[in-house]
Amino acid sequence: MSHLPFDAVLFDCDGVLVDSERITHVVLVQMLGELGWTLDIEDAMRIFVGKMVKDEAARIKAHTGFAIDDAWLESFRARRNDALARDLVEIPGAPAAVRAVHAAFDGRIAVASGADRRKVELQLRKVGLFECFEAHIYSGHEMPRSKPHPDVYLAAAAGLRVAPARCAVIEDTVSGARAGLAAGATVFGYSPGAPGHSSADALREAGVAHVFTDMAELPALLARGGAEGAP
Repeated sequence: MSHLPFDAVLFDCDGVLVDSERITHVVLVQMLGELGWTLDIEDAMRIFVGKMVKDEAARIKAHTGFAIDDAWLESFRARRNDALARDLVEIPGAPAAVRAVHAAFDGRIAVASGADRRKVELQLRKVGLFECFEAHIYSGHEMPRSKPHPDVYLAAAAGLRVAPARCAVIEDTVSGARAGLAAGATVFGYSPGAPGHSSADALREAGVAHVFTDMAELPALLARGGAEGAP
């Protein structure tokens, strides 16, 4: 793979491979409403996208007086997974891009998600990408710290036996981009301009190497290291 500028590619999942954020946050808004915190979808996505719900327990308690516990989180995940299994679709162009990258990098790709493993695997199966990543799925729930800390990306690089500095990371949120950068990887920011994704300006400010708007661009972008035509 000496002709390629990277040795491996590490993908975020939500917002990069699957269009899950709105589905997840509809369920979250419903459940927070049951606790007495009325939010619209846009506000919920602004607050929670790129974060683990359990890490926002203090904020939820401040608004509701309720301390979320394992039982509440399990109920949230179950309701969320039912909605995802019913309604989830892929990010446009993501499956074809992943398969092209998988071929170009001899299978050295991984998913490194802040979500729990059950959700990640459900989503990859739903959009037909599980086989591309099966042996290399990494969940922030299984790490000492989740994004924006680098742990899940460091674990993915180690699992592929590749130095983090030789990895490209594909992210769509500032929190995830910071995780990839903290791991020492080169981060490419996907910003299609839709709710749930960080803006191109925010991603650039975070330090990503290149911002792109269409998943169809990704294989060629990785092949040239993001240099040609970089903003």
